[in-house]
This record gives sequence, C-alpha cells and structure tokens, in this order.
Amino acid sequence: MEEEREVSFLAMNKENSGIYHDGKELRRFRAYLRWVYVDQSNLCKAGISWSVFFTLAYVVPILSHFLLDCSTTCDADHRRPYHVPVQISLSVFATLSFISLSKWDRKYGFSKFLFLDKVSDESLKIQRGYAIQMKRTMKLILLWGLPCFICQCVYKIWWYISGASQIPYYGEVYVSGIILCTLELCSWFYRTSIFFLVCVLFRLIGYLQIQRLDEFAPVFQRETEVGTILLEHLRIRRNLRVISHRFRAFILSSLLLVTASQLIFLLMVIKPHADVDILKGGELGLVSITLVSGLYILLRSATKITHKAQSLTGLASKWHICATINSFDNIDGETPTALIASAQAMAADISWGSSEDESGDEEDELNNTKMMPIQTRTISFHKRQALVTYMENNRAGITVYGFMLDRTWLHSIFGIQLALCLWLLNKTVGI
Repeated sequence: MEEEREVSFLAMNKENSGIYHDGKELRRFRAYLRWVYVDQSNLCKAGISWSVFFTLAYVVPILSHFLLDCSTTCDADHRRPYHVPVQISLSVFATLSFISLSKWDRKYGFSKFLFLDKVSDESLKIQRGYAIQMKRTMKLILLWGLPCFICQCVYKIWWYISGASQIPYYGEVYVSGIILCTLELCSWFYRTSIFFLVCVLFRLIGYLQIQRLDEFAPVFQRETEVGTILLEHLRIRRNLRVISHRFRAFILSSLLLVTASQLIFLLMVIKPHADVDILKGGELGLVSITLVSGLYILLRSATKITHKAQSLTGLASKWHICATINSFDNIDGETPTALIASAQAMAADISWGSSEDESGDEEDELNNTKMMPIQTRTISFHKRQALVTYMENNRAGITVYGFMLDRTWLHSIFGIQLALCLWLLNKTVGI
C-alpha cells in the first residue's frame, strides 16, 4: 500500500512542477485543498484534519442545537422545527465526502488520483487545457456554493439580531451571538464546500478524459494502422474504468442520500398541521438546492464523458463507410463515373450535422470530424470491420455497478430530483 502512494494528496509533485505555467495553478489548487480539506501528509496533520472535520461537522451542530434551543422562549418565527434534519443531512454528506477524500489520499495520492503523473506524457494542448480547467475548478465551487452560503448568512444574521432578547446567550449577549453565529456559518460553509469539492474533482478528471477523446478523434483522418487505433481505444477504456471504479460508491451514495433527504423533507412539510413558512422551512429548501446542485455536477460530468466516448463508435463507423465507398475507385469499368464522383464527394466531405443544427456545443467537434479517404489501400475492409465491431461491442463510458451513465440517466434522474426540489420549495418558500 505504501509503495502505491507516490505523493501525498496535498504534496507538490516535483516532476510536474514545470507544467501548468511553472506550477502556479497546481500550487493554488494545492493551497485550496489544504484550506478546505486540511493536509493529511503525516500523522500530526492528519490528526488536525480529522479534528477540524469532527468539530465543524458534528460538534458545532450538536452544540448549536442544544445551546440555542429556545422552543419555549422564542416566538413562532424564531423556532427551528427543521433544524435537526438540516444538520443531519449536511453532516452525512460532509462525512461521505471527507471519508472519500481520505480514502483516495491514502490509496492513490494527489498526483496519481488527478492523473498528474500521466499528463506530462500528453500533448502541450492537453496540459494547458487541464491547467486552465484546474484553475476554474476553484471558481466553480464558489459559483455553486457561494449563493447558498450568502442566503444562509442572511438568514442567520437576521435570526440572531431579531431574536437577541429571546435566544439563550452565554456571557455578553453580543459577543456570544457573534461567536455562535460565526461557528454555525463556518460549519455550514465547510460541509457544503467539501461536498462540492468532490463533485468538481470528478468534473476535473472527466475534463481530462474529454480532452484525450478529442485528440484521439483525428486519428481517423490519418493513415494509421488498426492496431494503433485499438491500443489507444483500450487505453481510453481503461482510464474510464479506473475513474468509474474510484467514484462509483460516491456517485451511488450521493444519488440515494439526496433522494432520501428530499423525500424525508417532503414528508415533514406535507404532513397534516405542519407549520411551514419561509422563516421556518427556508433552510430545508436551501439544503435541497445545495444537494441537488452537487448531484447535477456529478451526473452531468459523467454523461458528458459517456456521450463523448460513445461518439467514437459512430465516428469509426463513419470512417469505415467513407473508406468502403471510396474503394469503388479501384474497380475499373464496373462502376459508373457519376457514382464514383458521388462516392468521392461523400467520402471527403460527409459530416454529421451542420453549423445550423441545434445540437450540443462542445460535442460537435468530434462528431463533425471530416473523413479523408486515404486508408482505402492501406487498411483492408476486414480490419476496418473488425475494429468497428469491437468498438460497438465495447462502448466506453462511466459506469456505476454495471449501469452506463448516459443522457437517459441524466434526464430521468435529474428530472425526478428537480421535481422533488421544486415541490419542496413550493411548500417551504412559496416558489
């Protein structure tokens, strides 16, 4: 196990220090990981990491529930009937994320987990694109998490200020309120950030695979042996299987827990005589939006990888058809001249879709690859047919315990989650 651990999850890989603009993006990303995840490179730092986790994920919510219990002294607007399910949901997802990060840290290390040890073998275009995406990853966490955190800040500040005379305090009232409010907000931000961190790490790794697929697609434009294409496709399938194996437990657990949380929240707000309004149940809607957003990042990233990988099968079929049609040129006196000209035009210029089609944005780059009929004499029909048959029977993509995460999964699963979330928001905040 120790031999597999090349570099700590938060340690700089010196071999990659020259990549990503002299390592600036990598250093920034490492600093962010240390801030939100805390360094676990040695026993002492691991102890600090776990202590921070237990304090913010469990100690602070428990103390908040008991020390700020004002069910008998507060008015109706300041009571917190849904405080317990909100805190349990956030702590459960923070636990799932933290344990997953600790497992990946211990088993793979930072460099191996993010494929940084392999990026140096890729083209300069892939290296630069991965560096840019790594830089955008930190912004993505803020983009998804900051609006929810701002709403939580507004609610907590209002709750403490307007209920200062009703909420229990310890020592001086304003100092007690500031300390307790700050601890609650730090706990909220830590638990949501660590959940979004795992989601965007999956998105980051998936982006690298999408770049590799885009670079692999032009191989059908060059005079390449079938064996070379097959080996590269096997490497792509292996990488996708590795990613699926590492994230499958987290994806499935997140899907089940988000669905369970949504259903529990709904049962609580639709039961007879439930006292629900935006002041009491607003946190339920806020947590629901946070969890569904993280799940959406996971599922959309998985389906984008799967769709891009499976597009290679169609691209190979298109390449095979173009080369086969062009083979009519080798038959003298048996094919009409008009048919030969038509076949050559199709082989050289056929493409899927056009600029006016309303299809996916970045996914058109692979599908619109034009085929050049140069493989007709160098690659036999049987070799091309065998390659296409293999790719059709061995479709690559992200799988979770045997289930391929494609667009059908995304539309159905996220449609259910979105419906539950909107129903909950309608019951709690009147949207």
